[in-house]
Amino acid sequence: MRKVLLVDDDLVFRELLEQVLMEEGYHVIGAEDGIAALSVLENESPDLILLDIMMPNLDGFGLMEARKEQIPVIIISAIDGEDDRIKGYELGADDFLSKPFSVKELLVRMSALLRRVDLVRSERTCSIELISDEVEFDELQHCVSIASKRVLLTQTEFKLLKYLFERKGEVITKQELQRSVLQKELGRFDRNLDMHVSNTRKKLADIKLPKTLINTVRGQGYSFAT
Repeated sequence: MRKVLLVDDDLVFRELLEQVLMEEGYHVIGAEDGIAALSVLENESPDLILLDIMMPNLDGFGLMEARKEQIPVIIISAIDGEDDRIKGYELGADDFLSKPFSVKELLVRMSALLRRVDLVRSERTCSIELISDEVEFDELQHCVSIASKRVLLTQTEFKLLKYLFERKGEVITKQELQRSVLQKELGRFDRNLDMHVSNTRKKLADIKLPKTLINTVRGQGYSFAT
């Protein structure tokens, strides 16, 4: 069952739309503003967010800036200015529907967006599965060959990627990676590990490999994609 997070401060509107979506087979989680939505996202991973813009405490734009995961978003708002649409898209919205809108049109747009997301995920998974079978590590040059593409890494980046690859399928905590790769304990404000992960991902992207070879598992650590 598809899970939808509906964020809107209008209780009557939210309850009516929740009912319609549930009748269409969606599991709906409601939130009255951006703060409540962020709290939901700490424990839930919805397939889609339906998001109003004008809300108290934290508005829709604020939520999009604060979210940690790039979950597909359809903005549903009475605000329909060009600047607001552009800002929404710049912050990562996938679609924009002005209130009042046809529920039938919303359902069609939701279905189309979820199909696109499924297709991208399927292609990415297939690509990563093929890539993970074609990885070679050159210990002397700190070079990694992935699907016939070579990337030169620093010694730390090389050790990091190799450590994750040798444990693919497992989630490795930041503490373990810090001790095993950087040879020190992870401090509260220490961002060295995150920096090395970011640099490695950028080098992978530079040779047209998916950054998602190194997955971030929120609240846990990192893993090599399988």
